[in-house]
Amino acid sequence: MAETNLMAHPSRNLAMELVRATEAAAIRAVPFIGKGDKLAADGAAVDAMRAFLSTVEFAGVVVIGEGEKDRAPMLFNGEQVGTGRGPATDIAVDPIDGTSMTAQGRQNALSMIAASDRGTMLDASSVFYMDKIVSDDRGHGVISLDQSIGDNIRELAKKKGKPVGEMVVAVLDRPRHAGLIEDIRAAGAGTRILLDGDVAGGINAARHGTRIDLCVGVGGSPEGVVTACAIKAMGAFIEGRLAPKDDEERARGEAAGLKFDTVLTANDLVSGDNTMFIATGVTDGGLVDGVRLLGDTIRTESVVLRSRSGTFRRIVSEHVAGRWL
Repeated sequence: MAETNLMAHPSRNLAMELVRATEAAAIRAVPFIGKGDKLAADGAAVDAMRAFLSTVEFAGVVVIGEGEKDRAPMLFNGEQVGTGRGPATDIAVDPIDGTSMTAQGRQNALSMIAASDRGTMLDASSVFYMDKIVSDDRGHGVISLDQSIGDNIRELAKKKGKPVGEMVVAVLDRPRHAGLIEDIRAAGAGTRILLDGDVAGGINAARHGTRIDLCVGVGGSPEGVVTACAIKAMGAFIEGRLAPKDDEERARGEAAGLKFDTVLTANDLVSGDNTMFIATGVTDGGLVDGVRLLGDTIRTESVVLRSRSGTFRRIVSEHVAGRWL
């Protein structure tokens, strides 16, 4: 019975095992950086991540993957991964968050996995987009999606004790955000325009000591859930609101039991106090460095965040190149 209790929840050992899978995916993507073929990069990363996940002692179910079963070899929604022994776990996977960035040789491409206890991760796969706002812990009780962006900037600036003119807000570079960007600048704040990668943008907004104060705007719903796993490890702030593209998508979401026109908190996105977020850099970015080929050595940089222990670990690993290349 004692063994069952010990295995009831994903442990710190699981987090350290999962980083092997993101490292493998990032390394396998390297030959495709800047080569213009995002599908080949993604395929190589998926194969590497799946192979390593199969060796991990846990009973994982992919709640947020890259597609449905008939689109294999993607890691599909509902796929079971791991050995089947050990903690029962929901996982979200993105072998490369930023396949276009990888193919074009741009910054901020990551390999990511998020994990939580079985049944705790919101399955928002039926609705592609979500409006989000993320900040560090000083956002609690101060900012909200129910306020205007100008009020959010001013209230958070007051809480942080800094001038509004020094506030920096990260936003994805999308046509839908043209008005939002104008409102941010009209409030007196500056913008950090992200070509892609709002997960990394959200994590940097949630950390103390970075140059980003807020990350806002409409991005992927799966990325919102993944970000929430990281946010809970830092005690930071996130809210989301589902943003269906049309009535048909809204109907699918309602049939799946999703809540619309409702602000979703971190606990709504992933419940419980045992979340993990693991990411390895593919290309250089503000969160982690990309993979480095250093003669006979491959260097990777990863972050491992875990809510139960409240830790943010940065892991630099050196791999023997001959075993990979």
